[in-house]
Amino acid sequence: MDLKMKNKIFWNLIILLLILPFEDVLPQSSGTESYITTAVPFLTITPDSRAGAMGDVGVATTPDCFSLHWNAAKYAFIDGKTGVALAYTPWLRAIVPDMNIAYLTGYYRLDSKQTIAASLMYNSLGELDFRDDFGQVTINSFKANEFAIDGSYSRLFSDHFSGGIALRFIYSNLTGGMIATGTETKPGISFAADLSGYYTRDIELSGKTGQIRAGINFSNIGSKLSYTDARDPDFIPMNMRLGTSGTLNLDSYNSITLSLDLNKLLVPTPPKYDISKKDSIISGKNPHVGVPVAIFQSFHDAPGGLKEELHEITYSFGAEYWYNKQFALRCGYFYEDASKGNRKNFTAGAGVRMNIFTLDFSYLMALAQNSPLARTIRFTLSFDFNSLRNVSKSRG
Repeated sequence: MDLKMKNKIFWNLIILLLILPFEDVLPQSSGTESYITTAVPFLTITPDSRAGAMGDVGVATTPDCFSLHWNAAKYAFIDGKTGVALAYTPWLRAIVPDMNIAYLTGYYRLDSKQTIAASLMYNSLGELDFRDDFGQVTINSFKANEFAIDGSYSRLFSDHFSGGIALRFIYSNLTGGMIATGTETKPGISFAADLSGYYTRDIELSGKTGQIRAGINFSNIGSKLSYTDARDPDFIPMNMRLGTSGTLNLDSYNSITLSLDLNKLLVPTPPKYDISKKDSIISGKNPHVGVPVAIFQSFHDAPGGLKEELHEITYSFGAEYWYNKQFALRCGYFYEDASKGNRKNFTAGAGVRMNIFTLDFSYLMALAQNSPLARTIRFTLSFDFNSLRNVSKSRG
């Protein structure tokens, strides 16, 4: 096999690893699709079962251990002093048998107004082989992996509003240092930050109590990432998430919550080029810009104008029912326009809360045929150390 073919296989693999976790299924091209791809798309994958069962909502739901992924500002309103949680997701098992995502997170309340938290998200892409046209391994296989380490601080500014900030270190090793046609590769490294806000207020409706909430999170605002010096670096998935949530306490035992999230990537939309002239843009804007310009440009750079900009928004709808604050049933729906990835999923799950721990489970039902996300399951185990201390005191 010649060097040109080796180089083609190499870059095809890199592109596959970059976009596969982010896009559910690519519909047959109609000439109107304009997919937005980024580096390290694993940062946008839902890590926890609760949000996963509710259609990937989380920016305005009630606080829990996994708030750092969705909206760090929620920690300021969380009950308890300390908590730790672990989540595990076998990812894309329909096409990759040994790929999985693990997420470890915890929080600690400094005082009545301040809370800190940390997390580790680890994405194992399994053992990869580079092969030639005859299916023979061309180099030694390696285990591709990537991870993100986060730390956050949240503060209560009033009885109803809080703010949060998170810092993130991102590491992605997809190539194992492979060299193709003289091009040396390296692990990608990036630094990013989140800025978030959270609002909550008690309400009364038809004689029943409840709460309304709203949240916003600008996440992964950070430097571009590259796997080689021979190519321009790629944007990481800078993102804006807006959401609202409402809970109604039906009686002393039963409550129901409805939630809605809107999500938009803050990276350039690929423009349309004149194929007869190299790098000549027919419609859209130049995507090779700096991070600050890209964020503002992302709201008005789609070649299809406002209609295409609206298609870039994904919608998440979720419902959660609690009985006696111990047993939960959840369902949700996630929608993405066909021209932007075509992810359309129903989700469902359940949870049980004991004195010390909470166990959650979720299941994804993809509407698209042959979707690599079909039958995705998630498991989550959370520990409330404040409850553990209470149990110890009661036994004493």
